[in-house]
Parts: sequence; C-alpha cells; structure tokens
Amino acid sequence: MVTPRERARERTMAEIRALAWKQVEELGAPALSLRAIARDLGVVSSAIYRYVASRDDLLTALLVEGFSDLAEAADAAEAAVPADAYRERWLAICRAMRAWALERPAAWGLLYGGPVPGYFAPQQETSPPGTRVLLRLAAAILEAKAAGRLEPKVGPAAGISQVSPQQRLALEAISADRGVPVDAELVALGILGWTAVLGVISSEVFEQLGPDGAPAVALLADIQFESIADAVGF
Repeated sequence: MVTPRERARERTMAEIRALAWKQVEELGAPALSLRAIARDLGVVSSAIYRYVASRDDLLTALLVEGFSDLAEAADAAEAAVPADAYRERWLAICRAMRAWALERPAAWGLLYGGPVPGYFAPQQETSPPGTRVLLRLAAAILEAKAAGRLEPKVGPAAGISQVSPQQRLALEAISADRGVPVDAELVALGILGWTAVLGVISSEVFEQLGPDGAPAVALLADIQFESIADAVGF
C-alpha cells in the first residue's frame, strides 16, 4: 500500500521532472540545473538532493520517462492495426514516432540527438525502455518473416556473407541480448530499417531539410516510411 509520504514524494518528483523538461525545452539538456529547479520549486538548493542525487540521475529519469512515453504512443498506434498486417504495423509505429517527435522535439533531441557532455547513460536503466520501440519494429519484421511474408528489396550490409564468424556472432549478439536471436543478415536488415526511420524523423525535427521542403514534409515523411517498408520487405 502506498503511504501518504510516498505519494507526496512522487508528486514532488513529477514536479521536478516537469521543471527539468521545461529547462531542456528552453535551454537544452546540457544546461540542466538542479539549483534552478530548486529555485522554481521554492526550496533551498540542498533540498533537491532529497529527491535526486545529481544532475546525471535526473537526466537518467528524463530518458526513462521519455523513452517510455514514446513507446506507449507507438504501442497504442500499433494496437489499432491487425496483428497480421505487418506492413501497416510498421507504418503505424513510424507515424506515431514522428507525431511524438514533432510534439516534443526537445525530448526527441534528448533521446536521439547528440550526447550531453559529461553524461553517460546507465544502460541497465535506460536500455529496457530505450529499446521498446526498436523491438516492436523488429517484431513486425520477425513475424512477417515467420509467416513467409517478408521479401527484402535490399541486401544486408555489403559483404556480410564474407564476414568472419566472430563478426557474425557479434551481429547476432545484438539481438540475442534482447531475447530475439536471429541470423546476422536479419539483424543487419532490422538495423537498416531502424536507423533509416530515425533519420527521416530527425531530419525533420532538427530542420535539416531547410525551409524549402517545409510545405511537403509530412508527405515526404510518409513516402520515406513507405519506401523503407518496401526496402525491408513488407
């Protein structure tokens, strides 16, 4: 049973995270300041350490929250599509990711932008929520392949058939570590699809296409998602 003290602590933590996200949106993640958050809370700077041990701990909490929120948006979009409609599942996840990123560009930047100087994310905390969307996209590929409905239009990484056994094992370990052991070719194909989707979204969020493409960015994004789905083999 949750005690009143625990509820009060969680409310304060939620307020701290909200203020931290505001800082990230206005100033960028490298400028995140516990002292400024304490000031906005109306408490002495030392009081903030009752809730977060350091700036790095707070950044980790933001990453976990951001990855989880993105994954929930993707899960909800995928759930609205029939399980055996593999291409549509893939596209639903891609579109949900883009919508989330456009609604929360600063959060997308924290999750998939450049590293925060001096901060190293603890993988044991950030990896489980951080790979949820990736694993949903991977599941669509794996299930389509198992159903005999995956016909990749591009090959995996050039020369992968000639790589050493050690290199193949290293590729296969990427998926095995996440409980979905598959061959190196399929790992390379999945990573190709994943990085292409991230590139499409990030190029729009970070305005890398310039102002000339602005009127057609939504159409361009959808064309690219469809093209990636074609390449992957849906």
